[in-house]
Amino acid sequence: MPKLRWTDVHDIAIALEEAHPDVDVVNLRFTDLWKWVQALDGFADDPNKSNEKILEAIQTAWLEERD
Repeated sequence: MPKLRWTDVHDIAIALEEAHPDVDVVNLRFTDLWKWVQALDGFADDPNKSNEKILEAIQTAWLEERD
């Protein structure tokens, strides 16, 4: 499996949906999202490269994945 990076927003969203299918994505705290992304199998990026814009993009992609 290729290594995931913060910019792999869609792939991260798919992996998060598989790992946390019952989470309320709308009311998710970014601190939890940040931790969960780093805990994904195959994630290999610098934790300091994330920011609010990236986390918002992941959250949006995750919501779209559910639809």
